[in-house]
Amino acid sequence: MTDDSSNEQGKRRRRKGLGLTLRDVARLAGVAPITASRALNTPDAVSDEILQRVKDAVERTGYVPNLLAGGLASRRSRLVAAVVPTISGSVFLETVQALTETLAASGYQMMLGQSGYHGSREDALLETIIGRRPDGVILTGIMHSTLARRRLVASGIPVVETWDLTPTPVDMLVGFSHEKVGTEVAQYLYGRGRRHMAAISADDERAIRRNRAFANAAQALGAATLSNAVPTHVVPAPSSVASGREGLRVLRAKDPLIDAIFCSSDMVALGVLTEAQAQGIKVPEQLAIIGLGDLAMSRELHPALTTVRVDGTLIGRTAARYIMQRAEGGTVAEPVCDVGFTIVERATT
Repeated sequence: MTDDSSNEQGKRRRRKGLGLTLRDVARLAGVAPITASRALNTPDAVSDEILQRVKDAVERTGYVPNLLAGGLASRRSRLVAAVVPTISGSVFLETVQALTETLAASGYQMMLGQSGYHGSREDALLETIIGRRPDGVILTGIMHSTLARRRLVASGIPVVETWDLTPTPVDMLVGFSHEKVGTEVAQYLYGRGRRHMAAISADDERAIRRNRAFANAAQALGAATLSNAVPTHVVPAPSSVASGREGLRVLRAKDPLIDAIFCSSDMVALGVLTEAQAQGIKVPEQLAIIGLGDLAMSRELHPALTTVRVDGTLIGRTAARYIMQRAEGGTVAEPVCDVGFTIVERATT
């Protein structure tokens, strides 16, 4: 069985609500199921050659042992696992709240895990989650390791990726295009007369793609002045008010002509606004500022913050509905849902 055929088999099983079994692993390894079980649970009880064959089969298929084996394995858990980069930032809280409420209304409970912004913990976290066989898994983003994707496909568990967009999801997807966000923000600022654009971007993969699209669009419009490039200051994710203040100081030192800054979050934008006021830079007369997230505080600032609004509640409700439909044996007619985004114009632009 090749890796491609294993993936296709996993997808067919997923559509039928089935996951890869120990029997499948045993067949690929050329051993009896009881021998494969011994290799995984009591490796000292089998030869090194048998152990290696079973390990190779597990690696190729992405199989994760069912920790709820036996009587519980035949029942639905009514548990859904959600993975977000962090709960210390506010941008995902709206989605988490909508997931929790929508699932609870139908008798499901949600387990929340944090993967970090660079996926450093995602593989180990997903192995633990899959081993407990929840009724569904909801992930943030589409960038997962090869091993993680293989395990998710092999498990047969319904999966919804969120807060991103791709034509080739693991299973289902509810999100939006970060590239379109970057492009449309540049066009918006250009339409309001801004010709010297800059950016402060977090260093996570989604923010990097968003900022790259922003920079490309600004250059194409002729709104970049620093060696025909958009000055960019990169900050660690999750970003903060302090990183926004530092970013403005760095960018103004590079190019004093900057008249617009696209920030990767509202918190960064608040930092830019705070630093601009400290330096006596008039907003928006001398400097336009736009964030992302539309946090509750953004409309209360003075001046109120222009930002990119993503409907996190809609993402959460739709993802929960997709999981429940599939967990209860139904199908999802449109497994990829683009919720889009809105540029909310306020006083900083």
